[in-house]
Amino acid sequence: MNPSTLIGIVASILLLGVVLFFSADDPTLFIDLPGLGIVVIGTMAATFISYPLREVVRIFGLLGTVMRNERLYTQDDIEELVAISKLWVSGSIRQVEEALEKVHNPFLKMGVQLIIDHTPEDDAIKLMHWRIARLRAKEHAEAQLFRTMAAFAPAFGMIGTLIGLVNLMFMIGDGDMASIGQQMSLALMTTFYGILLANLIFKPVAVKLERRTEQRVALMNMVMQGISMMSQRRGPAFMRETLNSFMAEYDDELNDEENRRLFGDAQKANDRKVTGQAGS
Repeated sequence: MNPSTLIGIVASILLLGVVLFFSADDPTLFIDLPGLGIVVIGTMAATFISYPLREVVRIFGLLGTVMRNERLYTQDDIEELVAISKLWVSGSIRQVEEALEKVHNPFLKMGVQLIIDHTPEDDAIKLMHWRIARLRAKEHAEAQLFRTMAAFAPAFGMIGTLIGLVNLMFMIGDGDMASIGQQMSLALMTTFYGILLANLIFKPVAVKLERRTEQRVALMNMVMQGISMMSQRRGPAFMRETLNSFMAEYDDELNDEENRRLFGDAQKANDRKVTGQAGS
């Protein structure tokens, strides 16, 4: 299992357990099956209406992807590219084909095959760009599916709240306090379930899938750069250093982006503090 996913699951369970244990005399009061049914069934119904069946049925497979510790064999791909490039520079096409059969990365295999077939470099790069764009669009749609569900869940939570409040209005005149409490529970718990599912499951899964896409696209861009250098018959040592630097630069750019985001959040908080002091 993915370590960060496991940590998140354990932390969320502990958080909910501690909150319910210390904030409620009876934690079972937070179990409301009708309210949960409104949110879950309503969200799934809206998702089925919004997306084709073949996309919706992939939800469980995508959840498995998030749970799985998926490793990117970046260094292995670099070494395979360097080894194949060395054979290509030496002119041993047959050995290149034999080495290509042992390659597991289909994107790398496709790029090398294009070079072996003497495809012009520009055409090979265009085709590889198209493959990257197609993967990015496909996986963006998968992440967007969960973002859509994250928008639906709180909405159906509010629908459950309205149902509970409407029933509550009808029962106030009867003075049946047990029924009034039951309807108030339905009204509040559906909103709770909707917000909980949206922010603890659907949105985190979408972010995880988007991050996975970024890493896969970076790896594919690295492979494309290696294929371009192989087409130009660059030296293996130069290729290895260039590809290692490419991936290191990618990591640095991500870290810089995260630092900029944190700095921006801190700056906004400071500006609000200064504004508040000036207003007082």
